[in-house]
Amino acid sequence: MSTDAIVLLKEDHKEIRRLFKAFQEAEEGPASKRGKIVKQILEALTVHTYLENEVMYPEVRKLVPDVEDDILESYEEHHVADVLCFELFTMDADDERFNAKTTVLIENVLHHVEEEEQEWFPKVREALGRNQLQEIGQRMLDLRPKAPKTPTAPKALKKSLDAIVA
Repeated sequence: MSTDAIVLLKEDHKEIRRLFKAFQEAEEGPASKRGKIVKQILEALTVHTYLENEVMYPEVRKLVPDVEDDILESYEEHHVADVLCFELFTMDADDERFNAKTTVLIENVLHHVEEEEQEWFPKVREALGRNQLQEIGQRMLDLRPKAPKTPTAPKALKKSLDAIVA
């Protein structure tokens, strides 16, 4: 398995897209099935954004000044996703707004992923050597088991509060 930070993040993006597709296919089905899929989406997004916010973004911001604006925008996009994740976590899957809120989350995250993969990942790959990306990736792998798994976990809430206060 690669420890390249960009490869790891793209693998997360692939899994998140798979979960989004599963939700869209189950959208008209039983609320219990949608609820289970959204729970998986929330866990995947909570872990992923935590790793980006704690490791990838600060390191890239320090090492690749050309992507400073992209990183700042990404922090804000994460904040919007965090709020939606928190709200979805507290909702029942049969709530009339559950599907709509999940759809808005999906649209926002897909926009964010596209910007990362198309715009600033290439700049980061060009600016940083393979070894630096592997070191960053290894730090993300080391932190993953300690990452919050729900939007209401203390580390996830701290991340959201930091976005508001910062």
